Amino acid sequence: MRIYARTSPAMFLQTNCNHVKHLRVLYPTVEQALASQFASVLRACSDASVLQQGRQVHAQVILRGISNDCLLGGRVLGMYVLCGSFVDAKNTFYMLERRSSLPWNWMIRGFTIMGRFDFALLFYFKMLGCGTSPDKYTFPYVIKACNGLNNVSLVKSVNKTIRLMGFELDVFIASSLIKFYAENDCINDARCLFDKMPHKDCVLWNVMLNSYVKNGDPSSALEIFLEMKNSEIRPNSVTLACILSVCASEAMISLGTQLHALVVRYGLELDTPVANTLLAMYSKCQNLFDACKLFDTMPQTDLVTWNGMITGFVQNGFMGEASHLFREMISVGIKPDSITFASFLPSVTELACVKQGKEIHGYMVRHGVPLDLFVKSALIDIYFKCRDVEMAHKIFLQSDTIDVILCTTMVSGFVLNGMNCDALEIFRWLIKQKMRPNSVTLASVLPACAGLAALKLGKELHCNILKNGLDGRCHVESAISYMYAKCGRLDLAHHIFGRMSERDTICWNSMITSCSQNGNPEEAIELFRQMGMEGTRYDCVSISAALSACANLPSLRYGKEIHGVVVKGAFSSDLFAESALIDMYAKCGNLNSARSVFDKMQGKNEVSWNSIISAYGNHGLLKDCLTLFDQMLENRFFPDHVTFLAILSACGHAGQVDIGACYFCSMTEEYGIPARMEHYACMVDLFGRAGQLNEAYEMIKSMPFTPDAGVWGTLLGACRVHSNVELAEVASRHLFDLDPQNSGYYVLLSNLHADAGQWGGVLKIRNLMKERQVQKVPGYSWIDINNTTHIFVAADGSHPVC
Repeated sequence: MRIYARTSPAMFLQTNCNHVKHLRVLYPTVEQALASQFASVLRACSDASVLQQGRQVHAQVILRGISNDCLLGGRVLGMYVLCGSFVDAKNTFYMLERRSSLPWNWMIRGFTIMGRFDFALLFYFKMLGCGTSPDKYTFPYVIKACNGLNNVSLVKSVNKTIRLMGFELDVFIASSLIKFYAENDCINDARCLFDKMPHKDCVLWNVMLNSYVKNGDPSSALEIFLEMKNSEIRPNSVTLACILSVCASEAMISLGTQLHALVVRYGLELDTPVANTLLAMYSKCQNLFDACKLFDTMPQTDLVTWNGMITGFVQNGFMGEASHLFREMISVGIKPDSITFASFLPSVTELACVKQGKEIHGYMVRHGVPLDLFVKSALIDIYFKCRDVEMAHKIFLQSDTIDVILCTTMVSGFVLNGMNCDALEIFRWLIKQKMRPNSVTLASVLPACAGLAALKLGKELHCNILKNGLDGRCHVESAISYMYAKCGRLDLAHHIFGRMSERDTICWNSMITSCSQNGNPEEAIELFRQMGMEGTRYDCVSISAALSACANLPSLRYGKEIHGVVVKGAFSSDLFAESALIDMYAKCGNLNSARSVFDKMQGKNEVSWNSIISAYGNHGLLKDCLTLFDQMLENRFFPDHVTFLAILSACGHAGQVDIGACYFCSMTEEYGIPARMEHYACMVDLFGRAGQLNEAYEMIKSMPFTPDAGVWGTLLGACRVHSNVELAEVASRHLFDLDPQNSGYYVLLSNLHADAGQWGGVLKIRNLMKERQVQKVPGYSWIDINNTTHIFVAADGSHPVC
């Protein structure tokens, strides 16, 4: 065939005269012999690279006067279709006799290959209109064209024609029909046709097996595999790769291992697709030891193999190993593609290394790696998590195609960086572009409503979720519950949580944290207990949230019990759980236990150092607090805004104004950390405790953003201590606008007027409270006796002991 393709048609005829004489035994005429030879040559012309040779052969066919031969004409037409020359194919088609199905079949096939499914079906109906009967070679491409248009009703009509013509049990047609039905949510029709087949070859079994896998029905896929294994048909590499993918998705390590043995038994262990699927199965089943062993023993590894191994490391949290393997992949000459980067970039995101992220981004640009939506989404995620919001936004704006996944990444990135208004703007733009938000999008935008305490907007999104039937999903309901809790509606959060049919660890953590942060630590601890009783596994977030609740209560007994859970549950080496323990012990007044936990930590990070610095600061031990700060620097840990907040608070408790002011300047000037609202509140408190109210007021006026109620409340409290009625009036005006329902501010100002003997001012404040229907919340105290907490309000005589 290759000789024919490289030889001119004239030379071909000269060198094959003797062969033609021999063919007269088989073919009665020279024309038929030539037609057979030309047909053989045309079969070799099956792609665009040999189109010119095909045209030369066609010219010789015309010159020899044998172009009217039906089979040879069909072969010429087929050559043009396979070579992609549809203009020549069309001209040839109209020169042929069209009473045979052959020319029609080639045109239908050609339009289907082109993706012009409407034209393929048009030619099918023209064929029927001309009275030409389709044959078994017609229908597979007709069915494929219907699949391209997702036209189920038309396929069912074609199926009736197939049945009437007696072709329904043809293996090729049945395979096409089964595949169509499976891809268009008609799996029962696919199975019904499959069961009718008297003889099933391996291809047919594979089509049915793959149909169940694509339809997310692993149990039926396993059932059909077992039926196949019990039949006379032996599974091939496609079968085993398909069923191994089920084991991977369903984490069926036992069955996967048995199939590995079957692979070896059939001698398919060197088959690359099978080996790659085995690798994915071991990785997804968290059996990285066997995955690495298989990878090291594979004689041939391709790009898919490397991608699978990198994905395995990332999915199992081995980010450093993934990074090392990526570098090794490049060093051995394997060129990564967009799938490699989509798999590998999450490891960079987890490490939050913006330098490495930019290096990989540069590599992709230099080597022309196509930035598909998945890669762009991963890059945007990296830049957001590394706090480079501008670069993330730039990649988004430069995208030619934007889908709901990319928008969801932008929404979650803005929320992560506290830019809740920008997150909502992206969400509104998404709606305007007629994109339909999915469950992940809605679960990502709800925290933006929570951050802004936008209850009305949150309720609107909740209605949208109910309307689109997305409320049954665990992550969505968890986000709804969190939003209501953050907006101060803990009752609605409880209601949503109670209705959830399925609760994972994240749902429990969200509810425990919400109760703890909304002044209901007892409920948080009770939820933590229920979580364990229902068999849901604790993680470091669960432990941290429960310990935070113990610290807020405060309850040393519960804290110690949770400390026991930490030790028994292998959380003793978790930095965040240990940091939460330090915070709990310190707030419960047991500073020695807090220091003991800190000293026993095998590794420390910024959070653990901040926790112990804050612990000493809250106990008024400024000297120890600053000593720990120096030790933190010596251990090459850089302070952050939380570190300085703890130091400023400690200075306030100790009354050291000059030291506090020094560290405030050091934070902004030496370390380049911009002061936040809470830092200014600490400085106002520092000046206020020292009686320097004018300096406190000047600090508020110098703030680069609008002060919140916490800042003005701190100044009002200082005015109450130092009896400054004039400045208290200034602070209260702002407070009554910012937080008009907080009774504490009214009481503070009223008491200040009373101390100054200004009873008219007292009466004015009391009347304002009545006018605004502000209810005074009574303060209360509690004491633990014999592991029972007893709560008392002022002048409480209702307790049985009283």
